[in-house]
Amino acid sequence: MIKPLTTLALAAALALPLAAAGKAPRQPQHPVNLNTATVTELMQLPRVGPKTAERIIAFRKEHGGFQRPEELMNVKGIGEKGFARIKPFLAASPVPTSAKR
Repeated sequence: MIKPLTTLALAAALALPLAAAGKAPRQPQHPVNLNTATVTELMQLPRVGPKTAERIIAFRKEHGGFQRPEELMNVKGIGEKGFARIKPFLAASPVPTSAKR
């Protein structure tokens, strides 16, 4: 009975580093500007996939841009924890006057 348990423990111990290596967090090389970023650029942020990136752009278009990065929490699917995770990678340049309502 000890042998199957030992084998299972060994397999789990070996699998953890491999799983962790495949799930390295994404981090953009430069700050992502919420007012100009494309879907692809937004997807470089940790835990931002295509749907969330599209929601960010839709929100930006509907509200005339982001005045502050914290406004990102108004986008469906981005709460306080998610925002805290991506905040170091964000920038929000002033909204161009042509984009303001």
